[in-house]
Amino acid sequence: MNRIEARLQSVQEKNEKAFITYITAGLPNMDGMKEIVRSCEAAGLDILELGIPFSDPIADGPVIQAASYKAICQGVNVTSVLAAVEEMRKEGLKLPIVFMMYYNTILYFGVKAFIDSCIKAGVDGLIIPDLPYEEQGELNAALAQAKAETEDTSDVPILIQLVSPVSKERIPMLLEHARGFVYCVSSMGVTGQAAEFHREINSYLSSVKDASKIPVMMGFGVRTAQDVAPMKEIIDGVIVGSHFINLLEENGYSQDVAKKYIEDFKSELNK
Repeated sequence: MNRIEARLQSVQEKNEKAFITYITAGLPNMDGMKEIVRSCEAAGLDILELGIPFSDPIADGPVIQAASYKAICQGVNVTSVLAAVEEMRKEGLKLPIVFMMYYNTILYFGVKAFIDSCIKAGVDGLIIPDLPYEEQGELNAALAQAKAETEDTSDVPILIQLVSPVSKERIPMLLEHARGFVYCVSSMGVTGQAAEFHREINSYLSSVKDASKIPVMMGFGVRTAQDVAPMKEIIDGVIVGSHFINLLEENGYSQDVAKKYIEDFKSELNK
């Protein structure tokens, strides 16, 4: 059981819903990012998605695209982000961290070398929106090899599966060996769509929940806890990305603003 699984088990034992936020790595700069991450942990965030900047983030809307471009212009890359995560782990960070990234970055880095670097740095999970289930073989093989070679298998990151409103018959296949949590995309489109959820969102989420042995998280377009109130009894937690990035940008990456947003959202979510 790695940090993601342990944290979600703890949340469920308290009969609460989990809260996950996304930030783009390296913004406002690397030191500023570290401070935001520490603030997220202090606020009680359950899991942090750390977006690895990429030139063509096809699953992301304009907010995250702009953030990625800004980070790339500042020289942020996967190597520097891995180093920053490793530094934070050495300083005592316990917050589960998931890299949200695109597969070309991993291929260029080298699949095995990337997994080995994630283990060394303390990365707990991977979300790769452009890597369909049928193409996950090479990455899964590298993860399996890492488990065989690593003394503590909880150090090996887990691959988080995404499902969408059109997954339908694929859901049992996608979730058969899934670990950590299921990322339920709430709409047909990119991130940051202002709570414009799929018209059959409750039915879709229920079908995923029925098939899943692990927690079900809903993301894309969520801004407030009220946005997900109608789905609260179905899902196990919520993911907020674009709105949180906007909030940070508008407030100069204030640690206090980040902390208050997370505390308030968690409180409202678990009323």
